[in-house]
Amino acid sequence: MKRILTTLAALAIAAGSAFPSFAGMIDDIRSRGTVRIGVSLGGEPIGFRDAQNNPVGYDVDVATLLSQKLGVPVEFVDVSGDARISMLVSGQIDVAVANTSATLERAKTVNFTIPYNRAGLRVIVQKDAAIKELKDLAGKKVVVGRGTTGESFLKTAVPDAQLVYVDQFAPDGVLQLQQKRVDAAIEDSSLLDYLATKNPSLVTLPGLYSNDPIGIAVAKGDPEFVRWLDMFVSDYIQSGSYAANYKKWWGPESNPPALNPLW
Repeated sequence: MKRILTTLAALAIAAGSAFPSFAGMIDDIRSRGTVRIGVSLGGEPIGFRDAQNNPVGYDVDVATLLSQKLGVPVEFVDVSGDARISMLVSGQIDVAVANTSATLERAKTVNFTIPYNRAGLRVIVQKDAAIKELKDLAGKKVVVGRGTTGESFLKTAVPDAQLVYVDQFAPDGVLQLQQKRVDAAIEDSSLLDYLATKNPSLVTLPGLYSNDPIGIAVAKGDPEFVRWLDMFVSDYIQSGSYAANYKKWWGPESNPPALNPLW
């Protein structure tokens, strides 16, 4: 798989005319000399900045590996929840490795690869807030990311919840939770499970409210590039890189969600 993946990328870059539909994005990336990858740096361990202000996290590692397979340096672009899709459509980024749930609604606008991770919606609450189940969020202040699946879910499931919008869950939403300016937050389990281990005053409610495939997103119009990206994700899973990267960020005792390669 690794040999096939590398060979296809090299052929596409070296001889774009031999692969007319492949040549679009690959040629753009080659001509520019970098691949612009949108990452969401709004929450550990998916994506955040270290003490030196460098992008780090699970998605950052996936994006870095992707750029290596393409054979060009990566240019990271920090994207918020509601900007990921629009920045792809407008051509401001080439690829989004940004903790993006692959939903039917989003798939009307952009293309997705097979999942490189899975996560579900979870709720985290103040331990002393007397919130034991979802319905208890009625009348409570709940942090949500604008344009996220969590926002859509909560508007339907608990319409009386007071939504407190943030563009980035971290640091904005996390700070509001730590300062007890809000009662709860709804986000991906991958973010909230990690946050709960670092903050003893917070606890997650039991259960998940979705089981979402997290895919790499690209603009429509280049199906061969999507095919190559599917091969990249398949190689990422089968090579052991997925399990190693997951355990790097969620701990050696964590259990990576099951993913199925396509190739």
